[in-house]
Amino acid sequence: MGLRFIFMLTRNDRTVEDASQQLQIALRLGVRHIGFKDIGLPLAQLKGLNADIKAGGATSYLEVVSLDKESEIVSAKAAVEIGVDMLLGGTRVDDVLPIIKGTGIQYFPFPGRITGYPSALEGSISEIVESAKQITARDGVHGLDLLAYRSKENVPELMKAVCAAVTKPVFMAGSISTPQRIAIVRDAGAAGFTIGTAALDGQYPATGKDVSSQLAAIIRDVAALNKHLSPMHKQTLSSAFGGLRVVLAPLPEGRVHGMPPHPTMTQGVSGWSFQKNDDVLFFVNHGRLLMKFRDREEILEDGEFIVVPHGVEYCPIWLT
Repeated sequence: MGLRFIFMLTRNDRTVEDASQQLQIALRLGVRHIGFKDIGLPLAQLKGLNADIKAGGATSYLEVVSLDKESEIVSAKAAVEIGVDMLLGGTRVDDVLPIIKGTGIQYFPFPGRITGYPSALEGSISEIVESAKQITARDGVHGLDLLAYRSKENVPELMKAVCAAVTKPVFMAGSISTPQRIAIVRDAGAAGFTIGTAALDGQYPATGKDVSSQLAAIIRDVAALNKHLSPMHKQTLSSAFGGLRVVLAPLPEGRVHGMPPHPTMTQGVSGWSFQKNDDVLFFVNHGRLLMKFRDREEILEDGEFIVVPHGVEYCPIWLT
């Protein structure tokens, strides 16, 4: 699906107190990658948060912010106990790998020297690149979590250098708060990025400062960068097929827009989804259907249809 957006339920490197409420907003919008920090809430609440993320069909991430060996070991053990899918951050690979071995957790540690709180990335581009190469050479390391915008170096050049130097995916974390920075992340060759504080505090350019508006704007912009916005609009049968000659013999296997039709019925709200390989056609025989896309909405009436290309997220809502 292209560049991955990971919504972090965090502010200033801490999981927010209202994480559960913010999580429900994200799930309703179809956010599929959601993370939190290992501090800010008690372990029991983090376990519940993780369970809710997975129940909502999303992938869960825990990002470590520990600055010493003992606390990082505690954080890695917490990741195992919580049962997250992905472990981001941390720098003590030798201590963490034995803890998560055999758990199925994917591990993306920080390259470079991490200092302070909130975390900052120190070192030259060449030093960070060398660190990235050494870390990703390790078995059990699935990729990197790069605090690019927490570095004093040329950030676009840093991101490009790290992505070019390693063969494993790189996520960009920290201080990504504009469409321009997301585009820079994509152009650098990153696999994804995290946004937390910017969305929770209404800093991202959007129609509103509430979390729902913020997330909707980020999702829309990422879909545009991934070329997952549909150029197709609704049509009527008469406008689409009125000029065709009558077919005298029925076709043994029909195809619409190059795809075999699979009739189904839609009622209520289906939620956000997408098809990986197949296009989808929605036809309204009777009633009204609201089709929501990441960049617009269209209402289909009797006799109208719309084709949703594969890879494009959509949310059909049956109105009447």
